[in-house]
Amino acid sequence: MKHDGYRTILIIERRKTRAYTRNGFDWTDRYFGLTKAAAHLDCRSAIIDGEVIVQNEQGVSDFNALKSAIRWRPQSLILCAFDLPHLNGKDLRNAQLVERRARLKELVPSEHPFLFSEEFTGDAAAFFQACADHHLEGMISKLGSSKYRSGRSKTWLKTKCFTEGSFVMIGTARDRKTKAPLALLAQTNAQGLRYAGSAFNDRAELSARLQRTKTERCPLGKFRFPDAQWVKPHLVARVRHLAGSGYLRHATVRGLS
Repeated sequence: MKHDGYRTILIIERRKTRAYTRNGFDWTDRYFGLTKAAAHLDCRSAIIDGEVIVQNEQGVSDFNALKSAIRWRPQSLILCAFDLPHLNGKDLRNAQLVERRARLKELVPSEHPFLFSEEFTGDAAAFFQACADHHLEGMISKLGSSKYRSGRSKTWLKTKCFTEGSFVMIGTARDRKTKAPLALLAQTNAQGLRYAGSAFNDRAELSARLQRTKTERCPLGKFRFPDAQWVKPHLVARVRHLAGSGYLRHATVRGLS
């Protein structure tokens, strides 16, 4: 299954461990508990490829909780290990994936803060449906005979689970990087409205209706969003978004529900 966290490389050498993000940033200090535990693994040296996650009460990775846990609850971080390109001075990148993972399973203990990413074989469609039914983000499919290569590859596929839901429109804005039009959305709860995230919105008819409900005040009170134009919370949008997250991700407005 696809775990929702931060892709991480652990480099272990002479009882010392460094942690690097996918973009090459050194996050050793942020992952202090993980790196300290990894330094005691039964090896002289190793490079472990995995995903740093935090699990919710159902045992599912929670990306939104991960952000705060890195700062406030670092002891809750878990390394979900899925590949082993180097072990004890031997380059394993040209070995088959099944061989690398067999060695990884022997190396990584099945106890906190480590988690070996178990594989499943069988009906891929049925497994994907099970991921969707349990509100997981999706699944990763890998060719068992593949070599370890950096970057995108045709030997592995990422299949994401999407779902649709209804959300209250509370404003509009522009993406800070792409300048794409966004709808700002909320959900109702016992306390009123709770911010749910933003969604890409290129629907002209919806934008025109929002123009007629502008307001100077944010419907969420003191909530702030740079350069937002707030609207009265009268319209409900139907939104397609990535499953398995507390806030909207990869979301698109499909219309009014």
